[in-house]
Amino acid sequence: MSAVPLRLRYEVELRYEVQASGADFIFNVQAARTPQQTVVEEGLFVSQHLPLQGYTEPATAGRFLRLRACTGELTLRYHATVDVTHRTDDPGGIAETWVPNLPGPVLPYLYPSRYCESDVLNAFAMREFGSLWQGYSRVQAICDWVQRHVAFVSGSSIGTTSAAQTLQQRQGVCRDFAHLMIALCRGVNIPARFTTGLDYGADPALGPTDFHAYVEAFLGGRWYMFDPSGTAIPMGFVRLTSGRDAADSAYASIFGNVLPTTQRMEIVALAGSDGVLREPVRTSQALSTDAGGLQSGWTPASTSAAASSAAAGGSGAWTGDCVSPKKEKAS
Repeated sequence: MSAVPLRLRYEVELRYEVQASGADFIFNVQAARTPQQTVVEEGLFVSQHLPLQGYTEPATAGRFLRLRACTGELTLRYHATVDVTHRTDDPGGIAETWVPNLPGPVLPYLYPSRYCESDVLNAFAMREFGSLWQGYSRVQAICDWVQRHVAFVSGSSIGTTSAAQTLQQRQGVCRDFAHLMIALCRGVNIPARFTTGLDYGADPALGPTDFHAYVEAFLGGRWYMFDPSGTAIPMGFVRLTSGRDAADSAYASIFGNVLPTTQRMEIVALAGSDGVLREPVRTSQALSTDAGGLQSGWTPASTSAAASSAAAGGSGAWTGDCVSPKKEKAS
């Protein structure tokens, strides 16, 4: 069921020292616009007077800002007020979506990627989780396992740390938790993707407010949210973008001689349009900000075998039953 929207406001300030003219930046700090996430108001400031270019990725709704900076200090500030509508469901009623029934746009999140080596971790994933019921509870079991067996240690990993390395080292930060959970989900044939926001509700002992990586798994025909690090409150996440792993989802990609200097972020809950303050809370319900209804994109193949399958009902949702091929009559 869908709830009344939560209203959240966040601010981001990023400062850099550009040490050689002509440095290129691609930022992803703007709130995504989706059917479940409405940008009520927003503002953008860039300290240097430069041409700015924006691009919205159709598949993820991620918004990218591109600029070429001059030598000297560069400051970017962005703020947005966002209404987020969550869907909550009974976890016990959510089954996995089998591979034959996955919509085409979901397939990239089933395969290994640079930081999520599900092929390398397949045997481990099948041994630990392969026998569990094929539904939401199996993904929750993977999330819980990662949270129990990996310690959150700031500065314990680097930008190229992968899921396999995190499994071996048993420590990391939010991106490492997310990469490991994603790889284990894909290792048991569950599509999972890397999603970014801000760490609403995180313990101040972990440090100032920061960008946050979490996981979405495709179950029962929609994307559901999980936070394997357990450091933040998923109901308080504002979506920035999503991708196969962190390589697709950086908040800043920099090309040139640039020194990052400072960053500042904050996120708070506000009263909604009705004047009521609704604060994000932890929930045992399955939580999603996906409107669902993703189109399959599949069409029957044009071979004679596919035509026979379609005639037997093979173009619909897979039920788990195979259709025996018809025997040809002897001439």
